[in-house]
Amino acid sequence: MGSCGITSTDSDFIVALNKDMWQAGMIDGNPNHNTLCGKKLTAHRGGKSVTVTVTDMCPGCASGDLDLSPAAFNALASPSEGRVGVSWSWN
Repeated sequence: MGSCGITSTDSDFIVALNKDMWQAGMIDGNPNHNTLCGKKLTAHRGGKSVTVTVTDMCPGCASGDLDLSPAAFNALASPSEGRVGVSWSWN
């Protein structure tokens, strides 16, 4: 279960936001109330794209980073590539 209180699996197309992005959506002390929870964004890489739902915050991510679920990452790149750059936009 992520910071949004949403239960998910590795096969779900979800994303965790970096701390800076996450904090921008906080309205009170309860992370389940974050205004970004449940929002969708689309990440693009090399002619491929994937739409994911915000369900969590990634405390170890650098500013600007996204942490995609395994299923979402695999739709854009091979796991052997490790970290990859993407462009993205809110839906």
